[in-house]
Amino acid sequence: MDETRAREVLRAAGLPADGALLALGENAVFAAGDLVVKVGRDAELLARAEREVSVAGWLAEAGVPAVRAAEPSARLAEGHPVTVWHRLPDAVRLAEPADLAVLLRRVHALPAPDFVLPGRELLGGVERWLRLAGDAVDAADAAYLRARRDGFAEAAAALTPQLPPGPIHGDALPRNVHVGPDGPVLVDLETFSSDLREHDLVVMALSRDRYGLGPQAYDDFTVAYGWDVRDWSGCEVLRGARETASCAWVAQHAPTNPKARAEFDRRVRSLREQDPEVRWHPF
Repeated sequence: MDETRAREVLRAAGLPADGALLALGENAVFAAGDLVVKVGRDAELLARAEREVSVAGWLAEAGVPAVRAAEPSARLAEGHPVTVWHRLPDAVRLAEPADLAVLLRRVHALPAPDFVLPGRELLGGVERWLRLAGDAVDAADAAYLRARRDGFAEAAAALTPQLPPGPIHGDALPRNVHVGPDGPVLVDLETFSSDLREHDLVVMALSRDRYGLGPQAYDDFTVAYGWDVRDWSGCEVLRGARETASCAWVAQHAPTNPKARAEFDRRVRSLREQDPEVRWHPF
């Protein structure tokens, strides 16, 4: 799905289609006056979009600062899930890892909601992303990632957690925190799950190793949260699973974006060569 197609979906849904494009990834995200509209890539994501709206309502009731839905449910337009959100005030600064840590502590202290949160299907999107990549990625690389997915899925299922399992954000990065005039709030709630809390913490450990997050910023994160996931024996397993998913996620953009293809090649090559220090670039 490109920007043109996403705007066509907005028109079909009876929503403004002339707003600024804010992001184009798993969703196309558009400004629409005081609202923000998200268009998902395909109908398979409808259940996830509906759950994201439910999560937003649950967090509001629990008093956790997070983006709020402007409509009570997702809608399906021309095979694409569409959700509508209240637009946040302009950011006053970039979010820091410590801002994320404070919000995660609040989420991790919550009991389960009165609706079902699935397990964190960290590797669940690999097949879909590789299917969307098609011939734009080497078939041998796709087969390698599928085999790697299967191995890490089995290893992750056998882990013994250090923290009590429960609700997690699922994609815990500073980019998913918006710091407005009233402070930091969580955004992008679509991967909320009920699983090992360590999933949320491994993301930042990987950011330190792969994406250039500075050691001090990572230390600020662990101090604000109160624990360093790298001290846990299962950290490398969840890290490996996350790397596999992150590599496959880029593949879906390869057919239309040469930069994505180059980044995919960089990532899969570093995994094949078992080099944990090759710098990956956010995409």
